[in-house]
Amino acid sequence: MIDGLLNANRWKVLFENFDMFTDGIVMTIKVAILGWLIAMVIGIAFGILCTKKSKVIRGIIKVYVEFFQNTPLPLQIFFYYNGVPIIIKAIFNLSRPFRLSKLLIGSVGLGLYHGAYIAEVIRTGIEAVPKGQREAAESQGFSELQTMIFIVIPQTLKMILPPLTSQTLNLLKNTSVLAMIAGMDVMYYADSFVSSYGYLQGYIVCAVMYFILCLPLALLATHFEKRAKQLPTEKKSRGKREVA
Repeated sequence: MIDGLLNANRWKVLFENFDMFTDGIVMTIKVAILGWLIAMVIGIAFGILCTKKSKVIRGIIKVYVEFFQNTPLPLQIFFYYNGVPIIIKAIFNLSRPFRLSKLLIGSVGLGLYHGAYIAEVIRTGIEAVPKGQREAAESQGFSELQTMIFIVIPQTLKMILPPLTSQTLNLLKNTSVLAMIAGMDVMYYADSFVSSYGYLQGYIVCAVMYFILCLPLALLATHFEKRAKQLPTEKKSRGKREVA
């Protein structure tokens, strides 16, 4: 087993086919970026709306969040790949199913899935800001929008950066689900290489590529977590200096 992993000829074959891995990592990054943008738009919008008084809006968002958090991402991706084309065919009376691009399926699928988690992160962050600060802002003549922009959001960002970075990291790793629908991502090409040649070097290179992409995000999340733990201590020390 170890001899096979260290076999120079096998590595030579892999590097002769390395173009497929570079194509795959480009696809992975595209899907991750587009999926993250969609997730952020959904998360910010739904996270803010969840803090409003309307029970109807909160109920709709709650259903969305619970559905996407409690159903497997692979199942959702398979539905977009196999189910949505059939639905489109029936609605528009097409002669054959309309196929969605793998980039679209991956971006929208990851965006909808992680948007549910980001919405909860943002809702929790907003609700953690003391209501007294909002009331004080309103008494000073701030509008609801101004209160959100200048008072609530700056404080919310400090609290949500660690979980938000963790969700970004999870989203990047979850791009690998595209391999199940031949999504032309790096996981798909790694599996194709191993299936064609029987060399596990394909999985090793794929793991290294994911590691290079994910490690900075993991370190950033750790930094934000440490920073968040230090904030209460810093505030207390400032308060003691002011009293002194």
